[in-house]
Formats: sequence, C-alpha cells, structure tokens
Amino acid sequence: MSRISFAFRAFFALLFGRGLPEDIAQAYGFSKPKPLPVVKPVPQLSPADGALQILGILQRDARLIDFLMEDIGPYSDDQIGAAVRPLHDQSREALNRYLRLSPVIDGVEGTFTKADSSDPASVKLLGNVPARGKAPGGLLRHKGWRAEKVELPPLAASQKSAIIAPAEIEVE
Repeated sequence: MSRISFAFRAFFALLFGRGLPEDIAQAYGFSKPKPLPVVKPVPQLSPADGALQILGILQRDARLIDFLMEDIGPYSDDQIGAAVRPLHDQSREALNRYLRLSPVIDGVEGTFTKADSSDPASVKLLGNVPARGKAPGGLLRHKGWRAEKVELPPLAASQKSAIIAPAEIEVE
C-alpha cells in the first residue's frame, strides 16, 4: 500500500513542480546530494612573498629602491657619499629588526681557510678548482652570509601582491 501512496505523491509533486519528496527519494535510493560547505581557500605563501616583503621593508625604512633606481651619474662622489651614509644605517637597522644574519665562515678575508665539506652549497670555490675531489682550502675572499633567524611580520591579505611600496599622492 505504501508504494501506491508513494507513486501518487511523487506523481503529483512532480506534476506541480515541487520535485520528488525527500522521504520518497531516500526510500528508493535517490536522495539528493547535500550541498558542500563553502570553504574559502587558504592563501598560499610563496618565497616571492617574503622577498617582496623584505624589499618593501627596505623601501619603507631606507628608500633603498628609490636610491637604486635613480640615475646617480650626474651627482658628485661627495653627494653620493652623503646620500649613502643614512641609507646604509637605515637599511642595516631594518635588516637587524627582522633577520639575524651571521657569516658562513667566520674568518679574516684574505687569509688561508679550509673549505667545509659538510654543506657544499655554503662555499663557492673560485680560481684553480680541482676537477674531482675536494679543495683543501684557499684564500677567503668573502665570508658569505647565512640567515639564522627570520622574523617577518605576518602578511595581511592586502599585502599579497607585487606592490612593494604603494605610490604616494598628497591631496591638497
């Protein structure tokens, strides 16, 4: 008797555009799929985001990009030197605020130093490099730099773009 009841209910529900009643659909294995919950995608951070953030910090605190992008040819060495001193101090303060840097090899440049073989990416061999085997050592030309700690502030959603520093417009 319930099949006849289901048939009449289903017929008239479909006839008048209401769709198949849920209890009938479930009884015959035609249950409607439940809508999936809307999940907002979690923004993925890339190495470029950190690089752009560091550039943004150096621009904000020291105007480093402004200096690097300017043609300094017309200026005298004295003028450039006067501009570089505060730029150097401000850039160094900004780096020290967010990074802890240390030399890869803590030695005196120009002295004989043995090459560390534990991390081949940490040392770049120059000059007469043997084809195979490890180099015994050589003159230290540059100490190199290693980031021991990086503490960048979290990126806001509005910061996740290629804008390093927004344009500034003064409204009068």
